Amino acid sequence: MTRLGLVGLGYWGPNLARNLDDLGELRWLCDASPDALDRYGDRYPEARTTTSYEELLADPELEAVVVATPAITHYELSKRALEAGKHVLVEKPPAMSAAEAEDLVATADEHGVVLMPGHLLLYHPAVATVKELIRKGDLGDVLCVYSNRQNLGKIRTDENALWSLGVHDLSVILHLLDEEPSEAWAHGNSFLTPGVEDVVFCYLRFPSGKIAHMHLSWLDPHKMRRITVVGREKMVVFDDMELERKVTIYEKGPWQPTERYGEWQTRTGDTYSPKISSDEPLRLECEHFLALVRGEGDPLAAARDGVAVVRVLEQLQASLVATPA
Repeated sequence: MTRLGLVGLGYWGPNLARNLDDLGELRWLCDASPDALDRYGDRYPEARTTTSYEELLADPELEAVVVATPAITHYELSKRALEAGKHVLVEKPPAMSAAEAEDLVATADEHGVVLMPGHLLLYHPAVATVKELIRKGDLGDVLCVYSNRQNLGKIRTDENALWSLGVHDLSVILHLLDEEPSEAWAHGNSFLTPGVEDVVFCYLRFPSGKIAHMHLSWLDPHKMRRITVVGREKMVVFDDMELERKVTIYEKGPWQPTERYGEWQTRTGDTYSPKISSDEPLRLECEHFLALVRGEGDPLAAARDGVAVVRVLEQLQASLVATPA
């Protein structure tokens, strides 16, 4: 058993509380709102409640902390927990700069504890399926990846669409391609809140020649959660809005050039959807964190991958600021 405390009961914290309680690990709830503590304290009576982060960290029996507070607080709260010798699962992004993310990794290493960023999609069974298709070479050479993460809301005023939405797809793109981009460009605009871009388009070019594109928006008539991987032999789509066909594989691709007009003939074969496990990604993420705490696996591998995500986010943000709307 791992004695674990959850900090933050806002938008995402209750989902973590449910999973951590189901796993029998929840011992503390911490939030600035007494009303939130009353509400969830009644639901999880075995967990102590507090508005004081210091009180939580002072518990010598507490082994791990899950940070689910606003993004701008992630670095400070995680740093304090690591320095107190607690293992940390921190929601995305773990920090707002690569320097801060690297500092968290160094602090975790110094104190011999686990640090894991909450990149939820990396624990989605559908993403694991796509990764395996690429690993086995079923798609042929991967040429490009593009993602769509759009909706009408939830409109934020404390972080833009790049940091709120893009972090999800970017973590998957880097995971699928196993390399960091050599170029990172972003264009967007702040239509609702000055200085907070609600529509962002990103372009990435990788040293291997692969490219990727992200369309991020909370000003769109459609809710889309889709990632497409284009290979030379096959193409695959992960559509998280689909209830059953989460992954669809298309046996489509360029075949050979024709003798006329310089065009290419295309090859079209079967379209099929493999069975995808219905396991909840958040439950799998929490189970992975607890396994790391038990000493199973590299305690900092996910954190180092998280640094790469923040590093690219930082590059895209710099491009976004430098590019006139």
